[in-house]
Amino acid sequence: MIVCSVQQVGKMYGGNRVFEALSFEIHEGDRVGLVGRNGSGKTTIMKLVAGKEAPDEGIISLKKGVKTGYLAQIPTFEKGFLVEDVLRSAFSETLEIGAKMQELEARMSTDLDNIEQILGEYGMLQERFSLLGGYEVEANVSKIANGLELNTLMGASFEMLSGGEQTKVCLGLLLLTSPDVLLLDEPTNHLDIAAVEWLEEFLKDYEGTVVIISHDRFFLDETATKIIDIEDGEATVYHSNYTGFVLEKEARLLEEFQAYQEQQKKIKKMKEAIKRLREWANRANPPNEGLHKRARNMERALDRMEKLKRPILERKKMGLQLESGERSGKDVILLKDACKSFGDKVLFQEINFHLQFQERVAIVGRNGCGKSTLLKIMQSELELDHGQIQVGSSVKIGYLSQHLYMQNTGQSVIEAFREDISITEGEARHVLARFLFYGPAVFRKVGQLSGGERMRLKLAQLMHQDINLLILDEPTNHLDIDSREVLEEALEDFKGTILAVSHDRYLLNKLFPKTCWLDGGNLYTFTGNYNWAKTKLTEQKKKLQPQALNLSKVKITKEWKVKVDDVSQKSEYPAEKIEEDITLLDSRLTELHRKMQNETDLDLLSQLFEEQTKLEQEQSLLYEKLEEILEHSE
Repeated sequence: MIVCSVQQVGKMYGGNRVFEALSFEIHEGDRVGLVGRNGSGKTTIMKLVAGKEAPDEGIISLKKGVKTGYLAQIPTFEKGFLVEDVLRSAFSETLEIGAKMQELEARMSTDLDNIEQILGEYGMLQERFSLLGGYEVEANVSKIANGLELNTLMGASFEMLSGGEQTKVCLGLLLLTSPDVLLLDEPTNHLDIAAVEWLEEFLKDYEGTVVIISHDRFFLDETATKIIDIEDGEATVYHSNYTGFVLEKEARLLEEFQAYQEQQKKIKKMKEAIKRLREWANRANPPNEGLHKRARNMERALDRMEKLKRPILERKKMGLQLESGERSGKDVILLKDACKSFGDKVLFQEINFHLQFQERVAIVGRNGCGKSTLLKIMQSELELDHGQIQVGSSVKIGYLSQHLYMQNTGQSVIEAFREDISITEGEARHVLARFLFYGPAVFRKVGQLSGGERMRLKLAQLMHQDINLLILDEPTNHLDIDSREVLEEALEDFKGTILAVSHDRYLLNKLFPKTCWLDGGNLYTFTGNYNWAKTKLTEQKKKLQPQALNLSKVKITKEWKVKVDDVSQKSEYPAEKIEEDITLLDSRLTELHRKMQNETDLDLLSQLFEEQTKLEQEQSLLYEKLEEILEHSE
C-alpha cells in the first residue's frame, strides 16, 4: 500500500530550480535510500514529505492518519532539562496517564466512599496505559540509550551538550516516538561504528517505513531495499540495495547510450534522405512535386520523433591526485609502551604500534577511546604520559582533520589555497577547478563554505604539499559518494604511507589491509580489513574470558550456594579461602557490569541485573564472615 505519493512536484530556491515534475511513490514497509550528488535536492525532498515545506507545484499526498518523524533541527527544551527527560518526553501522554494512576492509587486507601468510581476510572486508565506500552517505557529508553551510547549523558543537561551530542540525543528521541514514516537525514553522523551497527539492526526490525539520506555506502547496503536516485531533477527507482543500484544504474546508462546512438544514426539517415529527395525534386524540369511532398512528410515525421537525451556517463568529479615526496625510511612511526590519560580517564596504557613505509593502516574503535588523541601524539601536538614515540627519518606528514577549522574565515578560497603554496593565480584557479571550484566560486569566503566544500579545499592543499605520510582523521566526513570514490582512487595511487582513523566501513574494507583496534585501553593489531578484524577481535575476547566468568547462561550455580552455606555454618572456614572467594566474586561482578553496559537485549539485561543482586548478597555474607573470623583471631 502506498504511504506517500510525490506527483509532478517542483521547487525553487532563490530563483534556482532544484527540480521540476518530480514523481515517485513510497510503499508501506519500504526501506528507501535517497541518493544523489550534493545539491541535488535530497534534503529538500525530505522536508517536503515531512510537511516542513510546501512544494511550488505538484502534489505530495500521505496515507490518511500516517505520522511522520523527521529531525529537521535541534528542538528547544526547558532550562535544566536532562537527557533522560528528553528521551522520556517521547512518552509524554503515557507518563501523564501513569501519574494519574498513581494519584488514584493513593486515593484508594483514603477515599473509601468513592472506591467503585475510582476503581472504574483506574481500570480505564490502566487499559490505555497498557495499550500505549506504558510498562515498557523504561525498557525502551534503556534500549535506545544503550544502542546509541547515551548512558554517560543521561544525567547531563541537554543545553550543555555539544551540537553532535544533541543531534545524537534527538535521534534517540525520534526513534522512541516510532513514527509510521521515519525520515533520517545522515543519521550516522556523530555515531561510532558500534552505534551505527546497532542502528542498522534497529532499522531492519523497524515496523514502519524508513527513508534514509546517507553517504555511508556500507550503511545503505545493510538497511536499504529500494534506492531512489535523484539526478538532473528526476527520480529513478531501483529495487535493490546500494551495491545493486550502482550495477543496475551502470547497465541502464549503457543501454540508454546505445539507444541514443541508434536514434542518432536513424536521425542522420533521415536528414540525408530528406536532403537527397529535395535535390532530386529540384533537378527535375519542372520540379517534381511528389518528391518534395515525400521530403516534407519525412521532415514532419522527424519533428514528431521523441528525441532521446544523451545520457551522461561521466559526471564532473573532483580531480584529486596525491603526489608523494621523497620516500621516508623503512620505519615511519614506532610507539613503545605508550600511555595517555586525561585526569582520571585512562585512554590507553602500554600500547605498542609499528608503522612501516607504504603500509595502509586503519585505527578503529568507539568514540572517545583515544583515536584522535593518538594521531595528535604522532604529530607532536600532545605528549605521552609514559612510553616512547619515534618518528622515522625523512618523514613528511600531511594531516587531514575531521574538524575543518580554517584560521582566517574572511579569506577567499583562492587566497586560502595559495597561502602555503607557491603558485600563480592562474595555476591556482586551474587546480581549484579540478576540485569543483569554478569561476567566481574561487572568490567565495571560506566562512561561507559548507563542510563538503571545506573538505575539498583542504584536499586541494594536501595535493600540492611535499608529503610521504598521510594521516587522515575521518577523511570522508562531509563528502558525497562521488567525492568519496575519487578520494579512494587517489589514496590507492598514493606512493607513500597512509594512517587513517575512520568510521567509513566501505573505505576501511576497500583500502586498509591492516587494522588496529583501540578497545578498553588496549591496541589490538590484525592483518586484515575491518570485517576480518571485527571477527578476530570477537574470537580473541572470547578466548580471554575464563570459563568461570562465562555469563551467557545467567544462573547462580549450586557450587556457589554450597560455599555460602558453608561459610554461614562453619566457623573453621579458613580466612584465606574466604578472601579467595571474595576475589573471584569481584571478578565476576566486574565482568557482569561490563556485560550489562554493552547489552541491548532487555530480557538478558533483566537476568543480568538479577544475577548482580544475588552475587552482591553472597559477597556481603563473605565479608561478614571474614570480619567475624578476624575478630576471634585478635
